[in-house]
Amino acid sequence: MLKVLIVVLMLAVVVSLFSGLVFLLKDDSTSHRLVNSLAVRVGLSLLLLVLILVALWHGDLTLNPTP
Repeated sequence: MLKVLIVVLMLAVVVSLFSGLVFLLKDDSTSHRLVNSLAVRVGLSLLLLVLILVALWHGDLTLNPTP
């Protein structure tokens, strides 16, 4: 379940990245959608980082799993 959540958050970061690219190419200079997209992407990335660190700390996720 944890790995699925990590993958979903990674996909959300990628979607936010591409939506920012679309806003950069299509919007005029007065629109704030690009800045909002950047804020969402930074927030999702921080959430992903915190989730991974907490999972490592609790032992739910390991760096080198034993076979």
